[in-house]
Amino acid sequence: MQKRFISSLKNKSLQLFLAGGILASSTTAFAQKTTSASPYSQFGIGQMREDLLPQYRAMGGINTGVRKINGVYNTNPNNPASYSATQFATFDAGLYGNYTQLNSTTRSDNTADFAFSHITMSFPMKRFGGISLGILPYSDIGYRSTSQQTINTDLHNKVFTGEGGLTKAYAGWGVRIVKGLSIGANVSYLFGTLNDFSRVEFSPSSGALNTQRQDKREIQGMILDYGLQYEQPIGKEYSLTFGYSGSLNNDIKDRSTSFITRVTPSSDPDNQNIPLDTTYVSDRSSRHLTLPLKHNVGITLARSGRWLVGADFKYADWSRFQVRDGENRLRKNVGVAVGGQLTPDVTSLKYLKQVDYRLGFRYNKTQYFLNDQNINDMAVTVGVGLPLARNQFSGAFSKINFSAEFGQMGKTTNNLIRERYINFNIGFTLNDRWFRRTQFD
Repeated sequence: MQKRFISSLKNKSLQLFLAGGILASSTTAFAQKTTSASPYSQFGIGQMREDLLPQYRAMGGINTGVRKINGVYNTNPNNPASYSATQFATFDAGLYGNYTQLNSTTRSDNTADFAFSHITMSFPMKRFGGISLGILPYSDIGYRSTSQQTINTDLHNKVFTGEGGLTKAYAGWGVRIVKGLSIGANVSYLFGTLNDFSRVEFSPSSGALNTQRQDKREIQGMILDYGLQYEQPIGKEYSLTFGYSGSLNNDIKDRSTSFITRVTPSSDPDNQNIPLDTTYVSDRSSRHLTLPLKHNVGITLARSGRWLVGADFKYADWSRFQVRDGENRLRKNVGVAVGGQLTPDVTSLKYLKQVDYRLGFRYNKTQYFLNDQNINDMAVTVGVGLPLARNQFSGAFSKINFSAEFGQMGKTTNNLIRERYINFNIGFTLNDRWFRRTQFD
């Protein structure tokens, strides 16, 4: 028994050490200024990031009907009803990377991005279900466009850029109300700053000062989302799960301020766009924004310890969102995702047979409608779940989950921009019965 206690203690110490390191690195990444790399992110409140951990992204984004993966619960903030399946105290954190190729009919460009992905924790509450809390990216903006103009034979550039993002801090509870049926809800606080810049840039040798306008949007508010899941066992090994998640038209507050500044031109990147003085500051204006009504429906068929397949159907109505003056109105976002995973043999002594192999596909008709064209987004997704040491006494596990999304958004016709991108996500799942007292002789 003493050996058992020592082994358990070492395992917990290793997990706590890893959790601390992951938390520190994720917090550092979160504190950095990170943006998306999409010209379409300038509309609305930016490019939506979704509440998806890497293990779900690798399967095309299916999650609404996913209750357990290989018989073990993985934190699933997108459907809080799933919290009732929590078995262990679970810590999950990760990072995100992106490479995007932008093309129009006349130009092309490449961008790269690195950002905080998520920090989540889930805890079982026995017959009272389970709870979860965490911090997730909600949306971000990141774009740049440049055009040349002439004043009295002097060339200058007009530059439009955007940066910033919104973050969601959530707490949720899920509980089983009758056999097979669970319900849950998340209460979240949404906060962040979005900045849009427009500049007139002259050559450093011209002697003229650049002018910059900054439109700063500070956004915050409480939002509520909810979900349910119904799990039906089929024999001893199989199970079929139906899921639903959604949200009402949550209202948040937008406080906007505009600044006009003068800037000295510089060829040194470190000294560019540093304001000399401010010539105008607007009064802070405040308005309410209506977030979209959302409905997600999913179904999953699983064989415990071997495989899982599923599909999700997603709907979000952005038509009531209050866009800014001169901005195209948003439309409805409708999408479908299919995917699954296969684990050859979780009991095998060969490591590669214990690995989770994941594959998926997703397609979205997004809320953006520009130049009489719908902007569609599609991607093929792949990923793996790499198991770490399993606690032989409690049955808990830890894993490194990796996903990659190979996708395209938009097209080059009708003066639009086509994005071809690769999104990478890596997450570390650490769990155990952290609050159980271990007995020993």
